[in-house]
Amino acid sequence: MTDTTSPISRLLHYRTEHLAKGEAVALPIHASSTFHLPGDPDGSHFYGRNGNPTVETVEAEIGILEAADVICFPSGMAAIASVFYSVLRTGDTVLVPSDGYYNVRNLLSTQFEPMGVTMRTCPTAEMAEADFKGCKLVLIETPSNPGLAVCDIAKTAQRAKAAGALVMVDNTTASPLIQQPLDLGADFSVMSDTKAMAGHSDVLCGHVATRDAKLFEGVKTWRRLAGAIVSPFDAFLLHRGLATVEVRLARMNANALAVAEAVQGHVAVNAVHYPGLGNDPFHQVALKQMNGFGPIVSFVLADKANAERFIADCHLLSPATSFGGVHSSAERRARWGDDVPEGFIRFAAGIEPTADLVSAVTRALDTLS
Repeated sequence: MTDTTSPISRLLHYRTEHLAKGEAVALPIHASSTFHLPGDPDGSHFYGRNGNPTVETVEAEIGILEAADVICFPSGMAAIASVFYSVLRTGDTVLVPSDGYYNVRNLLSTQFEPMGVTMRTCPTAEMAEADFKGCKLVLIETPSNPGLAVCDIAKTAQRAKAAGALVMVDNTTASPLIQQPLDLGADFSVMSDTKAMAGHSDVLCGHVATRDAKLFEGVKTWRRLAGAIVSPFDAFLLHRGLATVEVRLARMNANALAVAEAVQGHVAVNAVHYPGLGNDPFHQVALKQMNGFGPIVSFVLADKANAERFIADCHLLSPATSFGGVHSSAERRARWGDDVPEGFIRFAAGIEPTADLVSAVTRALDTLS
């Protein structure tokens, strides 16, 4: 009989269905750098940089969601860097989004270009039609951060791979519960698990997922050699967050859509970006490849002063960078140098009751008009 159990149910019972009588239900934290190893190495644990039982359990749990092999890292950027370092060599070209997370371009320009790697950029909206000739690796970020542009993953992957490139998708703004890049042809799916997967704003972590054994071994070897390991305690926090990720994301997605609908006609708002809106230019392609539209809404107010006042006056907003936590947060992205208007706000929906959040947002906007 075919097993129709959902990935979430399999994740939740990954450990418990195999426990022996008297074993702990909660995931143990194996806080050990060394392991008992008499005689010659036999493939078991021997040193924390090479492997840890707590971390490996979490990797297996995320692997259920990705339907792939997974390796965890101490941040989302470490996960992205692991692919760059394991794949790119002198003379290679990598194509990345010009409107995606800025630290990716900073990493390439400061660390890889001096080593002879060429970086090319392209707007997310144009990625599916980009020129991939000569590229060793193509990075897609969809929806993009912070503008929420969406590109067709399947079309981009098909064209890029036909040109000989590997394809990596930064799935941070969506997560594997909303979008499955590997099913759509990507070679790598990466994510900052700091965001929705862990979900409580108390841990930095990330992961790389792939179904290609050779690519997986390359990333795993780089982690072992470079020492970019996630701690057992941080892995435990990620495990705890994974147990509630589906219910949290459901509320966050509902809140984001409700906020987007509430602000799009407000007199104080000049523009709204959210692929869940029917009039968003990326709505149709998002419908094709996403199950939900994510927790982020971006909108533009008149200027810096109005943006700062809105964030300060909305009592259910934390003025913070990052997203995916249980609390709603917002920030003016121009303060980091993003190529956006001064009044551009990245709003990250939390899990507050929807009516409360919409009311708080509209009241704060009303004070600007």
